[in-house]
Amino acid sequence: MAMHPNILSAIGQTPLVKLNKIVDDSCATVYAKCEIMNPVGSIKDRIAHHIIEQAEKKGLLTPGGTIVENTSGNTGLALAMVAAVKGYKCVFTLPDKMSQEKIDMMRSFGAEVVVTPTDVPGDSPEHYVNTAKRIAHETPGAYYVDQYHTEFNIEAHQYSTGQEIWNQTDGGKFDVFVGGTGTGGTVSGVGRWFKSKNSPTRIVGVDPIGSVHYHLFHTGTLPTPHVYKVEGVGEDILCRAMDFSVVDEMRQVNDKESFELARRLVREEGLFCGGSSGSTVHVAAQIARELGPGHTIVVILCDSATRYITKYLSDDWMRQHGFMEPGEDLGHVDQLLERANRPVISMTDDATIGGAISLFRQHGVSQAPIVDGHAKPVAIVHESDVLTALKHGGATLSTRARDIAQPIGGLIYPKARIEELYRIFEHDQVAVVVDNNKLLGVISQIDVIEFMANSTNSANGSHN
Repeated sequence: MAMHPNILSAIGQTPLVKLNKIVDDSCATVYAKCEIMNPVGSIKDRIAHHIIEQAEKKGLLTPGGTIVENTSGNTGLALAMVAAVKGYKCVFTLPDKMSQEKIDMMRSFGAEVVVTPTDVPGDSPEHYVNTAKRIAHETPGAYYVDQYHTEFNIEAHQYSTGQEIWNQTDGGKFDVFVGGTGTGGTVSGVGRWFKSKNSPTRIVGVDPIGSVHYHLFHTGTLPTPHVYKVEGVGEDILCRAMDFSVVDEMRQVNDKESFELARRLVREEGLFCGGSSGSTVHVAAQIARELGPGHTIVVILCDSATRYITKYLSDDWMRQHGFMEPGEDLGHVDQLLERANRPVISMTDDATIGGAISLFRQHGVSQAPIVDGHAKPVAIVHESDVLTALKHGGATLSTRARDIAQPIGGLIYPKARIEELYRIFEHDQVAVVVDNNKLLGVISQIDVIEFMANSTNSANGSHN
């Protein structure tokens, strides 16, 4: 029987457990890396221990100091455990969408918790990251952990999570790794370990719709984030702990998919995990169906469901937030594109304003993305951009369209729910559908209206 000098040495060496009901025999085999079995119940135990030990070695944190961090809850819990063992004070800031269980658990370790508003811009003084920075600046002897940007975060997963999975799979003998992208540390660290071994294993990141990582991966630009309910995955800022160079693919998932799958993991597989585990396993199951038998996938179960008893595990909470509505959803974005059945309209990087006008007229569209040589959208030109450029005399018909183009603001994954388009239309004129770095189509509000009208007519016709 293993004996440990303290609870910190019990972090890691979590098992890989086969999923038997979420995927069937027609799919690839899926093994879940059960980070729920770490001492405080999440993968963040790994980074908390590593970051604090590195800070001590470098003299950044000294006896009597205070650990300060912005957190969605799990990192705070893990840091609170480390602080309790090592004798540090700690102060954590977190958004008000986080569960009361997380807040109560952090306080039980003796941490001070400061709750901030969720729906504020990333540059607001009230944002939980900026609040933590202010507290660290004002507190003598404070060490600001900075999990979103520190290289220590990636290191923890490279030499802990990544190496561990490598050893458990006989030197990385599996096809796809699937992990959530919150700070980005997990997929970045695991990705770095596997890439350093020249492994063919595909690294797939999972991002909730409303977060910024999917958009950043495909365009390199920061979109306007939207509020989403699932916790512990996704982010509304650019994280330097997110190394896209070692990630092969990003996929999006919505709140409903995340919560429904997480509930299934608890009730069908006996895995007591949180909503972000539902996010990652939803994508893993999707890939398992695509690959079929004879392939293997490893997916991260990020944290324990002990944090979510009053949230996604509650039928009342699920109904209150529209995740248990009777009847079918409108469908997925790719179904809308298929119903529209029209060519993808785009321009190359060398297109002129005159060419853009001709394109608008020929196809009856009001905007068109600009794509690079690999069909990856890099910008978009609207009729209003052309009008403004010509009106003010700063452009001619021979001016490059790229010179008046705007950043793409509304990227969406083809398997996203059509309902997710509503949030995009609140900020952008159109939604740009991208998969595997390629432009699949552009959706406007009238497209959604026509889709809904046709669906209603079809339903009525079937009852006549």
